[in-house]
Amino acid sequence: MGFKRDDRLFTLEVCIVNGPMTEKFVKRNRAVSRTIQIRGDQTLRELHRAIFKAFDREEEHLYEFQVGGKGSRDPKARRYSLSMAADDPFGMDDPAGDVTRTTIGSLDLKAKQAFGYWFDFGDDWRHQINVIAIADLGLPGKYPKVTKRVGESPPQYVDWDDES
Repeated sequence: MGFKRDDRLFTLEVCIVNGPMTEKFVKRNRAVSRTIQIRGDQTLRELHRAIFKAFDREEEHLYEFQVGGKGSRDPKARRYSLSMAADDPFGMDDPAGDVTRTTIGSLDLKAKQAFGYWFDFGDDWRHQINVIAIADLGLPGKYPKVTKRVGESPPQYVDWDDES
């Protein structure tokens, strides 16, 4: 696609903050997060795929990233989504960009900054992504990659009968 080379390595902690999880699951998993390293020249779509795989999800759904503002539902946040989701049925503003063309490096992220990731608009999986570090790439490798897992992956679809 001809993206500008960005030799920075972003270390991101992706935390689930909301989603259809049973009380039993939440009691067993007080925190659920994945730490992912991704290059600055990789896209938000590649970050989505890494998150999808890191949380053992099975079925694709619409998703978006929200950068800036104060929380995932802040109308001042810049929204990045798939171009097919630009006609937003949820009444939000037009997206700031397409996840297939927006690179991580182009977001002007800073260490200790947080931004949002919303997966499956129906089931409402909300994530907070914390920028842990931004460094020079150093040694080459295959990115994005998961470097740390905290907690089990919640099932994408909850079996509410399993609550007992």
